[in-house]
Amino acid sequence: MPPLDAIATPPSRADAWHTANPHCRAHYRLLAEAEPDLLCRALNLFALQGLTPQQVHMARHDDLLAMDIVVDGLSWHRAQVLAQKLRNLISVCSVDLQDADRARVEPLQAAG
Repeated sequence: MPPLDAIATPPSRADAWHTANPHCRAHYRLLAEAEPDLLCRALNLFALQGLTPQQVHMARHDDLLAMDIVVDGLSWHRAQVLAQKLRNLISVCSVDLQDADRARVEPLQAAG
């Protein structure tokens, strides 16, 4: 029986996490209930990935917070995963992910 490394099989699907994938500049737009710890919880998701946002803007409108977060150097797949994690935070109503270098937009709605 030949050794396993001698058999060359092509990958069955693309590796979305591969470091050679093209990177984008992700722009996240969040709308959430005004909770004191929401900004920290949202930014912590980026910190856990070793990412420092280029730009963060937050404004409170009555009982809602509107946040814009711009992060550079992500693959589109990784940006989508982070958008899903943001969407899953308690008190987040919606997350829109946009490739700041293109006009691609993906709305992600969460049950508030």
